[in-house]
Amino acid sequence: MKKWLFFGVIFTLIAALMAGCGKSSSGSESDGTLGKIKDRGKFVVGVKYDTYLFGYKDPQSGKVEGFDVDIAKALAKKILGDEKKIELVEITSKTRIPMLKNGDIDAIIATMTITEERKQEVDFSDVYFDAGQSLLVKKGSAIKSVDDLKKGTKVLAVKGATSGANVKKAAPETELLEFENYAEAFTALKSGKGDALTTDNSILYGMAAQDSDYEVVGGTFTEEPYGIAMTKGDKEFVDYVNKFLKELKDSGEYDKMKAKWIKE
Repeated sequence: MKKWLFFGVIFTLIAALMAGCGKSSSGSESDGTLGKIKDRGKFVVGVKYDTYLFGYKDPQSGKVEGFDVDIAKALAKKILGDEKKIELVEITSKTRIPMLKNGDIDAIIATMTITEERKQEVDFSDVYFDAGQSLLVKKGSAIKSVDDLKKGTKVLAVKGATSGANVKKAAPETELLEFENYAEAFTALKSGKGDALTTDNSILYGMAAQDSDYEVVGGTFTEEPYGIAMTKGDKEFVDYVNKFLKELKDSGEYDKMKAKWIKE
């Protein structure tokens, strides 16, 4: 009788240990990003601070705002029930993937083009914004399209973005100068260090809105679909975010956000 009691106790302990294996040490049902966000009670997301209309820190108020920021807040509200339960972390095109892989942020929502090369390092959501690469020039410039980028012209771009490689492919003889962020690149254009600045038209519209002496020209010469980047292999979170994006679009909230910021 005692032997059966002994084995019964052992069996109960093993069953309890196996049941606990499905949970994290904090009691979450998932060890993935979604579970970590819920455990923490805060969504930590990488956004740009220098991309007017998408992710921009106002130098006077210190407030970070834009289309990407609004998407991030809506996702925080979906996960945690409150859009204020969010931490916006500044990233650049160069630092965003390393910060995600290091676990410094939960996701990247920062005008990030979905590419096959980047898919080797991160997983992307469905497309949430369709952009295309274009050129920003001073009004009156002889450059009207990518076809005008000849030998001797200097084009400015940002490190870590796809823009530099794209423009060199379209205009091999042009000279490419790359900067750490868009603010530096735009300042360089205005100081005469280059003849044109290239990146996604959505970002260039923001620059033109900040300074009426500059304009976007030539239409687009690439397709740049933006996606939300997440940790590689976290299918649960990717599926959750895709469902969120669909709901946002179906409800009409997405169109309201886009109309608020993007006025082509």
